[in-house]
Amino acid sequence: MISFSTLSKSKDAQLEGLKDAKKETINQIAKYQNVIKSIVRKVAESSKKKVEEAYQNLEADILQDKNTIDSTNDVLQKTDDKLKKAFDNRAQRFVCSKEAEKNIQVAENEKLKLENNDNTDVEISFRPNNTLMDYIQGLHGIGDVLVVAKKKRDLYKLKSSRDTNSEVSDNRVFTSSECCLTYDNQLVLTDHNNRQVKRIDTQTLTVVDYITLDSRPLGICCINQHEVAVGCYFPHKIQFVSIDNEMTPTRKIDTSHDCYGIAMKDDKLYVTDHETSLYVYDMNGRILRTITHDNDGNKLFSGIRHIVFNESGNKMFVCDRGNGLVCFDGKDNFLFTIKDYDLESEHGVCTDGRGNIFVVKCNPHNVVQYNEDGKKIGVVIKKEDGLDEPMSISFHRGQNRMFVTMYRSGILKMYELE
Repeated sequence: MISFSTLSKSKDAQLEGLKDAKKETINQIAKYQNVIKSIVRKVAESSKKKVEEAYQNLEADILQDKNTIDSTNDVLQKTDDKLKKAFDNRAQRFVCSKEAEKNIQVAENEKLKLENNDNTDVEISFRPNNTLMDYIQGLHGIGDVLVVAKKKRDLYKLKSSRDTNSEVSDNRVFTSSECCLTYDNQLVLTDHNNRQVKRIDTQTLTVVDYITLDSRPLGICCINQHEVAVGCYFPHKIQFVSIDNEMTPTRKIDTSHDCYGIAMKDDKLYVTDHETSLYVYDMNGRILRTITHDNDGNKLFSGIRHIVFNESGNKMFVCDRGNGLVCFDGKDNFLFTIKDYDLESEHGVCTDGRGNIFVVKCNPHNVVQYNEDGKKIGVVIKKEDGLDEPMSISFHRGQNRMFVTMYRSGILKMYELE
């Protein structure tokens, strides 16, 4: 007999999931709106630079004319003074008169040229791109709202792979720690051996920008469309870096511990210390809490590494080299730990936003796929696919691309999945 009670509970669960999907979709629209604002801001800045260039050129022309006027007037004044002094000396007066005639003729020519220039009115103005305005006003949204099955329950398959060298000139041996995708889907990664943060174009797989810090960067996460947070050691701190145009260090939060893995949720920073503690900071640098044990007093970590939140933010997954993948709920309460042969020496973790968690591990050099309930789906990428001591991982949701960095290597692996 059909249990209507069970069916009712199932529908309740679907409603809750639908509410979460609605909330997340609206959040995604807001994020994309901010990205568009950022792009418009950059384009507007480009127009402002053109105004400044036009102003500088016109100003230079006017100043040049003014200098000509001043110098010509100075010559005429000196000529007049000479004539006055030579008034009683006939021979000297003759010489000065000839010089005056010459200078007056030069001055008349300059005056004529300047007067001709003044006949042309030059001004700076702005003509809006009406085609762009008409296009925007004709839109019915900034994207398509799709009704799709969010969860992907089967194992991803490797379609193709590609390598890029993320080293820059004069580098010491590249030592990667972590990578993340920005809101406009560029990849930023840390190279702690060279004290660098690098930005990579995910289309061309080339380094487009990098910055050298005064301490060794480890973890990195995207704060908003303008900024990333970088966990550092020697000295210990969280360094914020602007990613508008050229990367630039901004403010910092000093810490008393290593900052190995870092992630953000609800304006709070979650930071691992590489050992046994997970710290939760507010954005002003105040420690809100420190997570080290479960409710029974058992130690949760022995070599804590990277962190990721699922799409809805109601689960957090933390890699630990000794204890496996540790899962918490949305209020930072311990739920369960995943530990098996394929989760030894795990470092990096990311999500596809469709209910799957990917974990990279140094031994035996692979990427393992789990669902959010801790069930193992399978091994996605293996050592024979080019992995050698993988350290961190990011997933490009729009293109089903996985990016993996490797220890002591400048090679960035890009895997296209299906």
